[in-house]
Amino acid sequence: MAVGCTKKPKANSEPEVKNQVENNQNLEKKEEVENMILVGRKAPDFETEAYHNGKFINLKLSNYLGKWVLLCFYPADFTFV
Repeated sequence: MAVGCTKKPKANSEPEVKNQVENNQNLEKKEEVENMILVGRKAPDFETEAYHNGKFINLKLSNYLGKWVLLCFYPADFTFV
């Protein structure tokens, strides 16, 4: 025995589904661009391991606040493949 009223959900038409997918993709792209690191924008704080003076040390970007910093990423060194 069913209690209460229920309404059969409306089936999404193909154009509606396509628009929803496109809207979701546009939102994802917008968020991606907003989170992208760009010249002139403040870089997010991070902590990493670095090789300096013959040993590995931990570095945190916030330790260099107020100083000029050049970040270079070169993934080929120390990758033991």
